[in-house]
Amino acid sequence: MRYLDRLQPLALLVIRLALGTIMVAHGYHKIFGGLHHHAQIVGGLGLPAWLGYVSAFTELLGGLMVLVGFFTRAAAVAVCINLVVAIWKVHLHNGLIGSPDRPGYEFALAAAALAFALIFLGGGPIAIDHVLRGGGSGASKRL
Repeated sequence: MRYLDRLQPLALLVIRLALGTIMVAHGYHKIFGGLHHHAQIVGGLGLPAWLGYVSAFTELLGGLMVLVGFFTRAAAVAVCINLVVAIWKVHLHNGLIGSPDRPGYEFALAAAALAFALIFLGGGPIAIDHVLRGGGSGASKRL
């Protein structure tokens, strides 16, 4: 068990890479594939349309921050809120699994769980946050 405990920094890195990649891909698609259209869709959900812009940039920039481990906890809070709202307003009525033309909330729920974990665990020692706190030199010794 102690061996697995020493690999926890690697697990946090994998969580960050997975969540960050997912969020960057979704945010990139929204920003560079129809930002105003996304804002209109958000407005049609009963939310202020300007939150569509916030949502898209949260996905892209928050995803990038999670990916590299920069202000990881704050970025994870923003991403988690974004995903919870997406579940609530878009996917919840389709059920957990949904159907081929109406996706359920299982994917967003899994991503939200990753973000939730990062809120409490932070980015780990293989992150820019750790280096900025002055812990960069000892990170490799713990692996």
